[in-house]
Amino acid sequence: MENSPSQTKHAKESWIVACFLFSLCLNVSSSEARRIHLTSEQQVLLAKADSVLITVLALTEKGPADQMPFLKTIATRLEELHYSAITDRTQPHDIEFKVKCEERKTWTGTSATGGDVELADAPDRLWKGPACLLTYRLDNRDLEWRKEIRTSFSDANQAAQEAEAPSAGDYAMIHLNQRLEDYDFPVLLSAEWGQVNRLLKVLDDPQTARLRKAKILAVLSEIHAEEALPKLTKLLESTDLQEETIKALAGAGIDSIPLLVDFFQTSTQSSIRIEAAKTLGSLAAKTGDPRIMPPLVHYVSTILPQLKTSADIDFSLLTAVVWAIGKSRWEPSLKPIGELQEKVWLIFDNSPEMKTLREATSWTYKQLDLDGHVS
Repeated sequence: MENSPSQTKHAKESWIVACFLFSLCLNVSSSEARRIHLTSEQQVLLAKADSVLITVLALTEKGPADQMPFLKTIATRLEELHYSAITDRTQPHDIEFKVKCEERKTWTGTSATGGDVELADAPDRLWKGPACLLTYRLDNRDLEWRKEIRTSFSDANQAAQEAEAPSAGDYAMIHLNQRLEDYDFPVLLSAEWGQVNRLLKVLDDPQTARLRKAKILAVLSEIHAEEALPKLTKLLESTDLQEETIKALAGAGIDSIPLLVDFFQTSTQSSIRIEAAKTLGSLAAKTGDPRIMPPLVHYVSTILPQLKTSADIDFSLLTAVVWAIGKSRWEPSLKPIGELQEKVWLIFDNSPEMKTLREATSWTYKQLDLDGHVS
């Protein structure tokens, strides 16, 4: 029995809605995926937090360990981002940062929201070696932010024996403290608390290490930070952080689209154009802004006549553009993507690069040809 026109229309609309919702799930950031709902009052308090109470619990298999090395390290790291570090609970403070370090991690079960290991730096249920769990509390309430650092070794006894260290517990604590020295949790906390201006101040400091600047740009790409656009625009003049800055523009919202389009169309560096295409694709998925697709589709249409062999293809750039086009359904995209799909299968090439391009083209064509799915 054939479906009526109204049933067919309803099926198509349902399919479009399902695909849209699925694409939203794929684009959830780490901060959105693992956060309980925050009230407007809590958001204001987090954004204003300056004095941070540090509490540390350090445990070896033989009992409590010295917490002072951890307190000093954490205080120093927080002060690098201009927080006031407090270790005396009787002193006034805006927020509490809690660190629990163990020689042998105890299993605490899954978190109340989200999975355990699907996000970077999230607690790992399977890890039983030395680890530190990082959390924070606002007004004595746990807001379910979880980060975990682990040593490179899973067995402290074996590692201590190989290093000829007298105490496995002390050996584990020393290495965990070293991980806290390297792990940029202050940047992650500032992003979590919505303190974009604090991040931009550190980003603008000429004394800030390039690695930290890259980390700040990475977290700015995940949070909604429209106020960062002027600083990011200025930073694009720097030649050593252009790719990271372009990624961060995704967090600056739709106001960054003209700048990204300009970089995609005019840059002579393929790596810059690739990052611009990826960021435009991310913004297309989040906003559906109609300005994004035309320059990407124009690129595909322009190179189609020249595609005869693999030597005519900039695989990294074309693949990034094709993936980006698939992030938003724009009707004029279907024809050039369909032609590209035919061409990449006619070219004799079994390289990994061609395989990836074919996968991207097939996926994007399916995303665009929703009518073909339903029929």
